[in-house]
Amino acid sequence: MKPTDKDMQKLDETELLSLTFRESTDTQVVKNLLTRINSMEDLLNITMDELEEIEGMQDETAEQFIAAMELSRRIYAAPSRVKAQLSSPHLVAEFLMPQMRYLDREVFKCLYLNRKNHLLFQETISIGSLTASMVHPREVFKPAIKRSAASVILAHNHPSGDTTPSQQDIEVTQNLMRAGNVLGILVLDHVIIGDNRWISLKEAGHMDQGVS
Repeated sequence: MKPTDKDMQKLDETELLSLTFRESTDTQVVKNLLTRINSMEDLLNITMDELEEIEGMQDETAEQFIAAMELSRRIYAAPSRVKAQLSSPHLVAEFLMPQMRYLDREVFKCLYLNRKNHLLFQETISIGSLTASMVHPREVFKPAIKRSAASVILAHNHPSGDTTPSQQDIEVTQNLMRAGNVLGILVLDHVIIGDNRWISLKEAGHMDQGVS
């Protein structure tokens, strides 16, 4: 009998993996895959090369799995259809956590808001270690000017999971604050996302203005 949605919800991770690979739960393919990861979240960042090293793994199956993981990442990152009101660092972190906690590289995003702190849109500004050269004020504020955003919230992730801000994080934030003040576009906060943890640079005292 064909399984229902409720049947699927009752399966554990090993059983779901087995169905994904069309293997039984005790096959070497599934067992070898599970030995390569520390948590199920690691599957989001597994590579084609790593899958192809697993004995018995078919190229077509590996490609299908990589495509499924990429689709999962995009679902995590998809913006809500409802305009979120990001009126506190907690709400910012809650909004960004599903998108950013599993990323294996540093990604710098900007959330652009209207005058009521409703999210208008978000942009990925840079991918890679946060530096002043990679996060130039022009790239941050050009979208805000083009689409008439009143303010911006900065955000990036620390793949290590440790949300402690670096001196570079603080300097980039203060540089963008100064540029925003000149343009009349407030930088409300800078939120660093870790593995199910976060920190607001405004709340940590590294900014003299914050989400209001």
